[in-house]
Amino acid sequence: MSRVKTHVRKGDAVVVISGVETGKTGNILQVFPEKNQVLVEGIRMIKKHAKRTQDRPDGGIIEREGPIHISNVKLVPKSPAK
Repeated sequence: MSRVKTHVRKGDAVVVISGVETGKTGNILQVFPEKNQVLVEGIRMIKKHAKRTQDRPDGGIIEREGPIHISNVKLVPKSPAK
């Protein structure tokens, strides 16, 4: 079992450099190294239809982040501490 090296980690601040969301920034929520994808907070919001359950009796449409390719994000440099 080998680990895949990525240039970003969970919690890092990134900026999107390609695609529809170009220029937007956010923090990484989750990294999928096997698929070369990341979930970025507030980026690529998708709508997911939810079935009725005991927790959600009305069902409905949920908005959540969708994955984007890891090559489309760039690490935002941290500002130096003063």
